[in-house]
Amino acid sequence: MPKDSSIQSVLIIGSGPIIIGQACEFDYSGSQASRSLREEGIEVSLINSNPATIMTDQVTADHIYLRPLTVESIEHILQERKIDAVLATMGGQTALNLAIEAGKQGIWDKYNVKLIGVDLEAIDLAENRERFKEHVISIGMSHAPSRIANSFLEGKEAAQEIGFPLVIRPSFTLGGTGGGFVMKEEDYDAALRRGLDASPTHEVMIDKAVLGWKEYELELLRDANNNVVIICTVENLDPMGIHTGDSITVAPAMTLSDTAFQQMRDEAILLMRSMGNFAGGCNVQFAINPETEDIICIEINPRVSRSSALASKATGYPIAKIAAKLAIGYTLDELKNQITKTTSAFFEPTLDYVIVKMPRWNFEKFNGADTTLGLQMKSVGEVMAIGRSFAEALQKACQSQENNRAGLGADKKEWIRTEDILERLEKASDDRIYRVKDALRLGVPRKTIHKLTGIDHWYLTEIKKLVDLEDKLLKYNVPEDIPRDFFFQLKSSGYSDAQIAWLMRIDEESVTKQRKKLGITRTYKMVDTCAAEFEAQTPYFYSTFDKENESIPSDKKKIIVLGSGPNRIGQGIEFDYCCVHGLLALKEEGYESIMINCNPETVSTDFDVADKLYFEPIFWEHLQEIIELEKPEGVIVQLGGQTALKLSENLRDHGIKIIGTSYEDMDLAEDRGRFSDLLKELDIPYPKYGVADDADEAIKIANEVTYPVLVRPSYVLGGQRMRIVINDDELERQVLNIFKHMPDNRVLIDQFLERAKEAEIDAICDGEDIHIMGIMEHIEPAGIHSGDSSAVLPTYSLSEAVLKEMAAYAKKLALALNIKGLINIQFAIKDEKVYVIEANPRASRTTPFIAKAYGVPYLNVATKVMLGAKLKDFDIQKELKGYAIKIPVFSFNKFPNVDKQLGPEMKSTGEAIQFIEDLTDPVFLEIERQRYMYLTR
Repeated sequence: MPKDSSIQSVLIIGSGPIIIGQACEFDYSGSQASRSLREEGIEVSLINSNPATIMTDQVTADHIYLRPLTVESIEHILQERKIDAVLATMGGQTALNLAIEAGKQGIWDKYNVKLIGVDLEAIDLAENRERFKEHVISIGMSHAPSRIANSFLEGKEAAQEIGFPLVIRPSFTLGGTGGGFVMKEEDYDAALRRGLDASPTHEVMIDKAVLGWKEYELELLRDANNNVVIICTVENLDPMGIHTGDSITVAPAMTLSDTAFQQMRDEAILLMRSMGNFAGGCNVQFAINPETEDIICIEINPRVSRSSALASKATGYPIAKIAAKLAIGYTLDELKNQITKTTSAFFEPTLDYVIVKMPRWNFEKFNGADTTLGLQMKSVGEVMAIGRSFAEALQKACQSQENNRAGLGADKKEWIRTEDILERLEKASDDRIYRVKDALRLGVPRKTIHKLTGIDHWYLTEIKKLVDLEDKLLKYNVPEDIPRDFFFQLKSSGYSDAQIAWLMRIDEESVTKQRKKLGITRTYKMVDTCAAEFEAQTPYFYSTFDKENESIPSDKKKIIVLGSGPNRIGQGIEFDYCCVHGLLALKEEGYESIMINCNPETVSTDFDVADKLYFEPIFWEHLQEIIELEKPEGVIVQLGGQTALKLSENLRDHGIKIIGTSYEDMDLAEDRGRFSDLLKELDIPYPKYGVADDADEAIKIANEVTYPVLVRPSYVLGGQRMRIVINDDELERQVLNIFKHMPDNRVLIDQFLERAKEAEIDAICDGEDIHIMGIMEHIEPAGIHSGDSSAVLPTYSLSEAVLKEMAAYAKKLALALNIKGLINIQFAIKDEKVYVIEANPRASRTTPFIAKAYGVPYLNVATKVMLGAKLKDFDIQKELKGYAIKIPVFSFNKFPNVDKQLGPEMKSTGEAIQFIEDLTDPVFLEIERQRYMYLTR
């Protein structure tokens, strides 16, 4: 069936700011869908309120609406433009809920707009828990015993009928918000109220708990002719009871019998075909009894999901791109496989490798948070690793986490007390997989671990094999003693050189030297969707240890861009935005662009954004071998946040060119003590400060600079472990806390400027000249982390004299630091005096916000400046009509008992942008009111 020729213009609804349960995977799906529709000559309009996304960039859609995701905004667009159809399946639960609400208000009928991909009836069938349960049973599938409740009384009756333990699942929510297990009757009332309050329809499904059952997800595509393909089957390593977003997942499924797989496959296809008007992607979740292999259906998501992005990156099959084409009428057999370019899209990918997805948590940001994992998602990001075996992929996932782990254990973070380990196994938290390894290392039987965790024996056996390898390694004293075959086995099992060095108590360099002497180096394999059955043309690679290398370096000039790794608080989607624009600029300048990243949710890891993609950990050993293979002109570290920046010292030490600002100059800005010395030399005011190596020295400094003081470690992200303290006792506790978690760090003691205003400048410098992209004024006072503060662009209350002084200091600093590329400088203003707080010699969280506010491709310009271009060659002067406000968004609802007090350590998970014409706008007045309340309480 050819595409629907009546559809000439489409509105795509985005997912809004990043929150726990709905992250940058929808930037990936929305961007891919938009590009897919534009390939067909369709005019694409896009609405989203998140400025840090590629999908809201002019390179993605024809018309961008950075507006709140409300029915009023939708109607505004429909009045302004002729829209034929709306695609609401690319923006997560937020987009679906908005489409439902607009439908209820008659907006789609009023403007003669049709929903494509899925209609309102199918959405309601999937999202309404009671209707879905009845539907599943009507087509002969199984569902857990359950009842719907719209009131507290109905909920009490349901619990009496079903019995404990049970599950509460609110309708129309995302990330399991408001849901959870209830094991005992005395905990039920509070949990029921929480669930009813979380649902926008005041409705919950109360299910019999199937604790300990295995959980699986299937990603499917369906076209208008009822053709269905299963793109990927994902197995949760953790059993039912832990939200799939918080579970380690594996593909292909490892412990599923063929009989159970075929039944699950048949049921998924039956369910999708029964959902009414539905053309596009969906996600179906099942639970399987590990003893009997009885299967029950948990839910279906009639849209692309978090797992869709994972499945796309795992298989190479561009789910969102194909789903968008199916939504406008194409059928699967009419479309090409985007990887092979020769075969049809009507096929099911085959994997000859293993992928492991591991969530990334940020519990340290939520003081007082319950870290127990359950039905409500708590992770803020994820990584994906690819290997030839489960063990190799699992170790690479651990190396990708950005939590100073060299792999699965075999490092200085192992636990040794059996009682503590067993307690952690029973009460799942973010480190449970590491505690499983610790338990096996200490001799705890696999049967006991299985009983405590519900993790399948197959996975425990695979991890036990790693313990056995480590025991064998301990027989050797120096790396020269290790036989080549055993060395190769260690590396094939995912061990980093750092892990081997730790186990042998020797330095890492000697391990690396001996490994290379033996000729044991990484080879690179292509992700091709078809297990090499057909020739693939897409340069998308992962590393392993094998004889044949499939990544053949070209003779072109090439530059590597280092990505930002997993999303976490302080480093999120905004840096992926920066990386994508860096890649596009490199292509424009004639370079082969090479991307290295490990985050499956991102646009930068899409198979056709860079000229070459390495889906690998941002981990020195992996990076070094890619550089040795590709021999690039240099590496860009400015765009990937702190993750990329912290590898710059290794690059310098190994003689690898850093494109843009040098390591020495970046380090000068990052080292808070040396940076303050530079400010003193430049005669730029800064708060009094001192640097301490112990608590006694810190107390002495604090009394010299006078309380209150800001205590912080050097080289940190998102204000990590920063605190404002007012006396010696508080100071001592905080300093000891920093040294406990960061023993190699130094502590800075800064005078805190009470009731000062805070502002920041983002700029580009070419070594001779500086262009100030924007000056933002924070609405909250100094003391609130810039990522948690609302900010106004341009400034609204700072005097002309203050602005001139800020600009002068910015230029002086950028030139003194020899900046070539981007810099972000933060200021405090008190009694009309300007103080410099810090400078970040890289892209910042606010860089995309400013670029979107002014509509200027600043990242493109900055990348070209890093390559040697001069600012005078670009026309980037632009004025903003009115004001743009950056509004932080928090996910405190995931942690009911957490400390919500804002301070110098960042806690927000995302941000939204709002444009206003003047300062009488109600949005601004409400934020100002909240600031006044903060100052006067």
